[in-house]
Amino acid sequence: MSVELKEKGRFDPLKVFLKVSAAYLLSFLNPNKDKKIVLVGGNLGEKYEDNASVFHKYLIENHMDKLAIHWLYDPKKSTAEGRQLPNAVALGSFRNYLLFFKADYTFHGHSLMYDIAPSVDKFLYLNRKTKITHISHGIEGFKKILIQKEDVPLLERTDFFNCASEYEKELKLNEWKIPEHKLIVTGFPRFDRFEANEPSPKVKKILMLMTWREWLFDLTEAQFVESDYFKNTIGLVSHEGIRKLIADNNLHMNVALHPFMRKFEKHFTGLDHPESGIEFQDFNTYSIENAIVENDMLLTDISSISWDFLYLNKPIIFNMFDKEEYLARRGSYLNLDTDLYGYKADSIEEVYQYLKKIIDDNITVNEWYPKAPEFIDYFDRNNCERLAKRVMGV
Repeated sequence: MSVELKEKGRFDPLKVFLKVSAAYLLSFLNPNKDKKIVLVGGNLGEKYEDNASVFHKYLIENHMDKLAIHWLYDPKKSTAEGRQLPNAVALGSFRNYLLFFKADYTFHGHSLMYDIAPSVDKFLYLNRKTKITHISHGIEGFKKILIQKEDVPLLERTDFFNCASEYEKELKLNEWKIPEHKLIVTGFPRFDRFEANEPSPKVKKILMLMTWREWLFDLTEAQFVESDYFKNTIGLVSHEGIRKLIADNNLHMNVALHPFMRKFEKHFTGLDHPESGIEFQDFNTYSIENAIVENDMLLTDISSISWDFLYLNKPIIFNMFDKEEYLARRGSYLNLDTDLYGYKADSIEEVYQYLKKIIDDNITVNEWYPKAPEFIDYFDRNNCERLAKRVMGV
């Protein structure tokens, strides 16, 4: 489920051992007070977004009287918002490990190891008390799970895996091989942010976001700029027809990098086309949560952001530029030819043709919106409430 997404210092193992040992012993000497302790983390502690942040906000607004709620952030890479939250705790700090051993509940979006406690796979056996819940960050389906050695104890120790729907529950049961008693269908917190079926009155802003590929992480700088991923991104924003279409219709295209692709951010700097209304967004300041609401349509490969645009009934263009390589290297639970809920463009030229169709025909809704209930069970904005009741009884 996780890949190597964080750099490790030369003496980190020793530091972790000392902190964990001291925290474990101290946790017995300093028992919890009146409130139960809850730890919430997501996006590797770098950004305050997705299911984890929405659920955290819900807890803060509704259950501060009963729960001691903490947000985990990366002290090296976190944006200011994550650091300034009430009861924010730095990942890898002594307090982080002490709270982990004392916690009654944890909720993580990506990985327990990156969101809640660094190197937790090495000492997880010391904590049998905490109820651990994986709330994910987006509906599963596009990416087959990657189970690495360190993931095995984490998956086995996790008490609950939240699901957006019965569809996702069946996927995690049959493909991930998660025991059924651990699978709970309460809906995704992130969908509580907005009303369902809220398309924009007119397409004026376009969000372009491609997802991540783990085989790009180990490329050299020179190899990355030669990759299909980089060339396709540049090809889209440099396409003469797309640039003219955006400029002539006074549109704006916001190009956002997936958080996991941040290490290559510098290669996209300066590639904007302001005169054409195309702008690369700064990872540190651009909020994907706001972008989903503010943008009127999505251009993506198979990013999980697409589920949000489907939920809102906004147009989507899928540009799966490396489909064969992707299916060979990673694989998908969905059929990328028949299961997509948007326009399927196999080339940059087809992206242009579909974009032109959307603008010329004033298409503001997603014609595949009737497929939404196949993947999403709840449209009532009560997902956080259901999750909190199911796991914590509050």
